[in-house]
Amino acid sequence: MKYYLGIDVGTGSARAGLFSEKGRRVGVGVTPIKTWKPAPDHYEQSSDNIWTACCQATRAALKQARVKASEVAGIGFDATCSLVLLDRNDRPVSVSTTGRSEQNVIVWMDHRAIPQAERINRTRHPVLRYVGGVISPEMETPKLLWLKESLPAAWKRAERFLDLPDFLTYRATGDDTRSLCTTVCKWTYLGHRGLDGRGWDVSYFKRIGLGDLATEKFRRIGTRVRPMGEPVGRGLTAKAAAELGLQPGTPVGVSIIDAHAGGLGVLGAQIGGKKLSRAAFNRRLALIGGTSSCHMAVAEKSRFVPGVWGPYYSAMIPELWLAEGGQSATGALIDHVIYSHAAAAELQAQARKTGQSVYELLNARLEAMARAESAAHPAELTRDLHVQPDFHGNRSPRADPTLRGAITGLGLSATLDDLARQYLAAIQAVAYGTRHIIEELNRKGYAIDTLLACGGGTKNPVFLREHADGTGCRIVLPKEPEAVLLGSAMLGAVAARRYDSVVAAMGAMSAAGRILEPQRGGIGRFHAAKCQVFHRLHADYLAYRRTMRSI
Repeated sequence: MKYYLGIDVGTGSARAGLFSEKGRRVGVGVTPIKTWKPAPDHYEQSSDNIWTACCQATRAALKQARVKASEVAGIGFDATCSLVLLDRNDRPVSVSTTGRSEQNVIVWMDHRAIPQAERINRTRHPVLRYVGGVISPEMETPKLLWLKESLPAAWKRAERFLDLPDFLTYRATGDDTRSLCTTVCKWTYLGHRGLDGRGWDVSYFKRIGLGDLATEKFRRIGTRVRPMGEPVGRGLTAKAAAELGLQPGTPVGVSIIDAHAGGLGVLGAQIGGKKLSRAAFNRRLALIGGTSSCHMAVAEKSRFVPGVWGPYYSAMIPELWLAEGGQSATGALIDHVIYSHAAAAELQAQARKTGQSVYELLNARLEAMARAESAAHPAELTRDLHVQPDFHGNRSPRADPTLRGAITGLGLSATLDDLARQYLAAIQAVAYGTRHIIEELNRKGYAIDTLLACGGGTKNPVFLREHADGTGCRIVLPKEPEAVLLGSAMLGAVAARRYDSVVAAMGAMSAAGRILEPQRGGIGRFHAAKCQVFHRLHADYLAYRRTMRSI
């Protein structure tokens, strides 16, 4: 038996999963990673710490699965779209105002480059059409511009600027191949123009103040750009193999962003026994929920959706155009609402006492409250309580990182019941953000009525129920809940030549599980009304901002 290893680096941990050629999971390992927050909106990590965590997670997965190194036939990596700096000797180059060299990664959620993003957007360069018309400070060129302007010594010293998924394959193989996924989605590479550096737009880099990268012929950001799953170099180096507990030469596939790995892990599933066709993709949206959320839809033709990243050619599924929506804070928002509440300590004490999670306790409390108040449905507990969820800005479709959130309908009470209502209202607000993204995609030619969901949020039944009812879409859960790890393992299977394409691996290794249908009727009307409030809250916030800016 041969197995395929997926290694996933999220915001808070590195995970490794081993899968059979049919997508059956046999072992998982998880290791936390460290994050520094040296200043407001600054989030930093260490590439050495991340790699060590990957190695520990891999060894744990091998041990749990009782799989030998010789049985691992291929490896795929995915990670957050964070920016890594290395010098000419592959040592870390600090990205931090503290100057600490170990802090050489700007995390995806870092918003230090908002001023640079605003300046780039004012150029209205044609390249920006392929990022939804507005570049985000979470993307790499604004961060590169910040580095050049704020840390010029680090800018000069850095020999390589890498997206984190590409750093992992570089660390594993010694080959500096960049992913079509990372470069297209986060670096403004135009994949429809070709591979191996042909997609870099020289005029864009010169216009925004990064002309030296173009003068260098883009050597520091990648001249070899290849499709996901293609073998990288000669596979694992002896050093990397020893660190991971695997065999030298094991094939490694070109990497992918973590959310996009989740897209591979769910979008290819057969639903109701129907074989997947390209036309069926037009009705499907991959929802990958975690600290943030990503919303992935693909089409045979390019569709320009304002405020939605893309269209990106071949950036997830070969020869299809990707539209990528997202919410900058979803799990992070829900946790913020919970743990910043006055009753959070009481809730945590109950969780320790009962052995349940805070989410389980809140979900049970909502059910009890609905019965006590004779509510027709638990969702109606928030009839007079509303959340505007842009606490960390809006990624899609408003594409404004400066937006901020609000809660309206608060009283002079801070009990556990009040916390439960705010928790529910926050989940609903996240669902309405997803609904807003779907509406904008459907206006441009999609016909999305099915969400294929994975990630941390999908383990929460209230999160799933409110998303089904709040969007009016059915939700399909994958048979394999670790869909992000599965998507990465698919790249390992393609690199090992077990499957001749990513699409073939998707069809063979993924499968649908439970399906949730949305409730219609009264509950549908309730969510439609709350969604109107959701949009009104945004309009009111803009009005407040205009008033304050007028003085």
